[in-house]
Amino acid sequence: MDLRDVLAANLRRLRHAKGLSQDDLAYEAEVSRSYLSQIEKGKYYASLKIIEKLASVLQIEPWELLKAPEREK
Repeated sequence: MDLRDVLAANLRRLRHAKGLSQDDLAYEAEVSRSYLSQIEKGKYYASLKIIEKLASVLQIEPWELLKAPEREK
């Protein structure tokens, strides 16, 4: 799985878990909603600064956005 896809899936999951819309998360993280949307689709790369901002709003550690899902055994 491409790291952009991992970030996209984790970002969507964690945003939904916090009950935030894309607009709300984008506003709080001070990024555009269209940019956030493209990150969630796995179309754009996110800088470390953006990952840090998103993690802060989501109240998680930045590495949690990049953690690959556990593989089934």
